[in-house]
Amino acid sequence: MSKKKVTIVFDIGKTNKKFFLFDKNYQEVVREYTELPLTTDEDGYPTEDLPALQNWIKENFHNILENDEYEVKAINFSTYGASFVHLDQKGNVLTPLYNYTKPMDQEILDLFYEKHGDKLKISRETASPQAGMLNSGLQLFWLKYKHPEVFRKIRYSLHLPQYLSYLFTGICVSEFTSIGCHTNLWDYDKNDYHDWVYEEEIDVLLPPIVPTSASINTSYRNKKIKIGVGIHDSSSALLPYILSKKEPFLLLSTGTWSISLNPFNDESLTDEDIENNCLNYMRIDGKRVKASRFFMGNEYRIQVEKLCAYYGKEYGAHREVQFDQDLYLHLMKHKAVYFRFEGIILKRKMITETDLNSFSTFEEAYHQLMIELMDLQIHTITNAIGNSEIKNIYIDGGFTDNDVFMKLMSHHFQHYNVMSTHSPLGSALGASMVISNKKIDETFLQQHYQMKVLQPLIFNL
Repeated sequence: MSKKKVTIVFDIGKTNKKFFLFDKNYQEVVREYTELPLTTDEDGYPTEDLPALQNWIKENFHNILENDEYEVKAINFSTYGASFVHLDQKGNVLTPLYNYTKPMDQEILDLFYEKHGDKLKISRETASPQAGMLNSGLQLFWLKYKHPEVFRKIRYSLHLPQYLSYLFTGICVSEFTSIGCHTNLWDYDKNDYHDWVYEEEIDVLLPPIVPTSASINTSYRNKKIKIGVGIHDSSSALLPYILSKKEPFLLLSTGTWSISLNPFNDESLTDEDIENNCLNYMRIDGKRVKASRFFMGNEYRIQVEKLCAYYGKEYGAHREVQFDQDLYLHLMKHKAVYFRFEGIILKRKMITETDLNSFSTFEEAYHQLMIELMDLQIHTITNAIGNSEIKNIYIDGGFTDNDVFMKLMSHHFQHYNVMSTHSPLGSALGASMVISNKKIDETFLQQHYQMKVLQPLIFNL
């Protein structure tokens, strides 16, 4: 019996670690999910357990190698961004994989702007709203001045997708999508590392840049396997759309973050864009993608937990709520802000505390929460569209299952062709496609993404 030829993709999210096998037509053959317990860094801050992640990857890889049904032709990696692994001369890992939510010392940030210029100017040039560790380049600056004895030992710093590739190849590389995701490293107008990177001599710690589609041929047990160099998950999730759609579009990727990605807007960012939490991601060809984001899923979870507690509901009750036109119209008649958001920094009316007394039911309060989140969603999508000619909006990720959210999207964007796309493959599929030379056409998304056109709401007034 001939073995099935497969590509392995390790898709590493902050919460779920996923392992996929794809056949030559990008059909999913195997999928495994796991959650790995976190560990802590030297300051006691929770972070990814890198040895546990390596063991999980190794185990899955060896299981497939020993399985008689499959012949592994290629491996690639998509992971969350803004996370560095620092290696010494011998390839040993020098530090924990610092969590991008770890607060950065104010005196280090002050020193950075004192040495390298205005915060807003650097944000604009690097298309990175300033956010401490979330700008992974600043992590290198932080190490240099906070832990100089460790910094001196660094030979190479690899973003997480490239580190996972290095585990298989022993070769250190950098690639565009990881460099270009809010890292503070890349000057988009200059198309090179930002001046501060050279001034601090950090460029010497960043390995040579290779294209995202590059791969390294290795041999395992006398079998040739092509190893990809890894890809940042947001750029990866966008890739199947870019490869199969010719018409300009915006992709709204929903989850912990709600990210509006516009690969058809390459304007330089303005100061106002930066203040509105706009940023750039990078396409695999190094072109910029205008994006705006807000911490929607995170806020949603915080507020829904409070709603459930207040109304005495089990957490999960919110998943059953269907859009109710009468409730919506009633709430819109007396439109006001009732929720105090905790994790969102976008400008909106600030209130001192959430007022739930105004709502008689869980469903009514839930509709109000979605209306207030949608106001911010409209704002971020409009920013990402900018002046580009976009007619199509694709929505993917966790909120495609949220009836109230999807109905409100179809209502507010009724002059667009709004489609929900359901693909549990997310960023894994892009990682598989980027190292293959196979061309795809318009029908590809239809087959893989269960696309549904959303009908605009018609209210029975």
